Amino acid sequence: MNLPDMNEPETHLPGTLYLVATPIGNLDDMTFRAVRVLQTADLIAAEDTRRTGKLLQHFAIATPQTSYHEHNRRQRAAELVDRLLAGANIALVTDAGMPGISDPGSELAAACAAAGIPVVPVPGATAAIAAIAASGLPAGRFAFEGFLPTKHKDRQARLQSLATEPRTIALYEAPHRLLTTLQDLAAALGGDRAVVLARELTKLHEEFAHLTLGEAIACYQTRQPKGEFVLVLAGATCDRQIDLTPDALRAELQDALERGLTRSQACRELANLTGLPRRDLYQLALDLDGSVPDAGKADGDRSSR
Repeated sequence: MNLPDMNEPETHLPGTLYLVATPIGNLDDMTFRAVRVLQTADLIAAEDTRRTGKLLQHFAIATPQTSYHEHNRRQRAAELVDRLLAGANIALVTDAGMPGISDPGSELAAACAAAGIPVVPVPGATAAIAAIAASGLPAGRFAFEGFLPTKHKDRQARLQSLATEPRTIALYEAPHRLLTTLQDLAAALGGDRAVVLARELTKLHEEFAHLTLGEAIACYQTRQPKGEFVLVLAGATCDRQIDLTPDALRAELQDALERGLTRSQACRELANLTGLPRRDLYQLALDLDGSVPDAGKADGDRSSR
């Protein structure tokens, strides 16, 4: 009979990080699996423990909580990873929807993956998917943008890239910034671009407004926005045929540069219109007038890497 070596260090498996979706409005958005995972986890990491506390009370869940949010994510992530490595099972929740989508949950998931800790999604309601599905706009391919950048330079660069994005676009916005965002989108995409404003999803006053950006601006210049919004925008269309010969492509790039775009922005726009790789278009752009701002220095583009 072989006895275990008492000098060998004790080994154990790490716990699991569960990414648990919570209701985006209606409490019935909650899944049976989500309730079970929250009940059996050792700890719940919540964006707002007071708000999550109300959800836990509703479903008679007594699992202890700790906070994990934008302002403490670096310190708290290290603490949570240590607990997971010690064998604890932790459920991560956000205030509404799926953790990791436009919140710091993605950083914790990345830290766990790097440490060899299993990360298990417990899917459920997600505002962007719900809005796209009900918008009536093409949903076979879409681009999710989350919240637009707040810094002017970054915001303008993002808006410029969206101007020629052919897929349906979904983005989030808070009510106090809605009008400014609609105005910025109209300036970059055109006031006639179709938009669906999805508000208060799965709640009592859920609303879908099918408008153009210009109409939406007019509406909210006289109406106070209420509730969180998902904006679903129609993708860009191209009615003209572009000759794909090198000379024709250089001419298109030169025209874009003369309109004030950087090399990077011009290549991105033409790539969206033609489907050609931006790296190849950038090589063509290097043949143009050397006085044009360099794309990589102008806006930090990383497309050639």
